[in-house]
Amino acid sequence: MPATSSHTRNFTESVIRRMTRIAIEHGAINLSQGFPDFDPPRKLTAALAKLAPSGPHQYAITWGAENFRQALARKQSLRMGIPVDGDRHITVTCGSTEAMIAAMMSTVNPGDKVIVFSPFYENYGADAVLSGAEPLYVPLVPPDFCFDRAVLQKAFAQRPRALILCNPSNPSGKVFTREELEYIAGLAEQYDAWVITDEVYEHIVYKPAEHVYFASLPGMGKRTISCSSLSKTYSITGWRLGYTIAAEEVTGIIRKVHDFLTVGAAAPLMEAAVTALNFPQTYYDELLASYTNKRDLFLRCLDRAGLRYIKPQGAYYVLVDISEFSKTGDTRFCEWLAKEVKVAAVPGSSFFKPLEDGSQINHLIRFHFAKKEETLRSAGERLEKLRTLWAAGGYGEAAP
Repeated sequence: MPATSSHTRNFTESVIRRMTRIAIEHGAINLSQGFPDFDPPRKLTAALAKLAPSGPHQYAITWGAENFRQALARKQSLRMGIPVDGDRHITVTCGSTEAMIAAMMSTVNPGDKVIVFSPFYENYGADAVLSGAEPLYVPLVPPDFCFDRAVLQKAFAQRPRALILCNPSNPSGKVFTREELEYIAGLAEQYDAWVITDEVYEHIVYKPAEHVYFASLPGMGKRTISCSSLSKTYSITGWRLGYTIAAEEVTGIIRKVHDFLTVGAAAPLMEAAVTALNFPQTYYDELLASYTNKRDLFLRCLDRAGLRYIKPQGAYYVLVDISEFSKTGDTRFCEWLAKEVKVAAVPGSSFFKPLEDGSQINHLIRFHFAKKEETLRSAGERLEKLRTLWAAGGYGEAAP
C-alpha cells in the first residue's frame, strides 16, 4: 500500500465526537458534543417544510444564494456596526468548520506560522496543519483566561501570517474585552497579520459581558476574516450553514477555495434560513434569556454536586475541575463518568496544548448546557451521585 500523507500522521479522531459515541454506547446524557436536544424555531422549520415540494433543489450560486446573502448582510451590518455587502463581502459555506479552513487556505502559505490561543476548539490546530502552517500556541490562563501580553508579543515577533480568535471562546466561555481585542489589533497591525475569527456564539454572551466584533475595531476590517454560522443561534447544527465576511479582495480568494472544497451550501436550507435571518430583535433577546437560565440552572446543579467550575461569560460550555477525583487524567475519568454516572463530558486536555515541560493540563472536563431544562436537571441528579459512586471504588473493576 502506498504511503499516506505525512501532515495527517499526528491527527487523532475528534475527541468530542468520540465522547458522543461513548455516551450513546452507555446510555449517558450527552453533555459532550455541543448540540441542542430541543427544536429550532417553529417559523424556521415551517419555512423548510413549505419548501420541500417545490425547492429549490438544485445548485445555488456557489458562494451563496442571493436572497440569503442579502438577508445575512442586513443582519450583520446591524450587529457588527460596519457595512456588510452581500455581493462583495460574504461567502456562504458548509458550516463554520468550512469557513475556518477556507479562510486559512486563502491567507496562509506552507511554512507560515499561525497563532492559536490555548485552550482552543480542536479544529484550529488541524486547520493550521492542513494549510501547511505551524501553530504557535499562546496560553489563556485560568480562571479568567487572560493572555500574558509579553507572551503574545513574543509570538507575534515570530512574524505569523495569522491569529485565530474564538470569541466567545469554546471551551472556556471567555469573552474578550474591548481592551484585549484592541491590544491584539495593535499587534496585528504592527506585524501585518490576518485575524481569523470564530464568532459562532456571538449571540450567547451573558451580562455584563459584551461581544465586540473584531472587524469593527478601527482599521481591522481590511485584515479580519469573520467566520460564523447559523448553527448555534437558531439551533440548527445539522443544517451546516456557515459564512465568512471579509474585504472584497480576500473574499474573491475565499470563494475560489470554497468552490473547490464543497461547491456550495444546501440550496433549500439557505432558502428556508432567510426566514430566521429576518427575525426581530426580540428573538435574540429571548435566546439570550433562555441560555442565561440554562447556564444558571446547570451551575446550580454543579453546586449541589459539589463540583468546582469556571463560570462562563459566553457560549454554552463550562469547564469543571476534577483534580480531586482522578490523578490518572481526564480521559479515563470521562469514560468512567459516561459509563457509571451516565453523563458524558469532554476531556479538557483535548483543548489544551501541552505545557513547555511536556506536562498536560488534564484536570478539567467540559460540559455543555444547550439542553432542555429537564435534561439538565436529570444530568444534575446523576452528577449528585458522582461522589458516592467514586467513593464506592473509583474506577474499580468496572473501569473502562
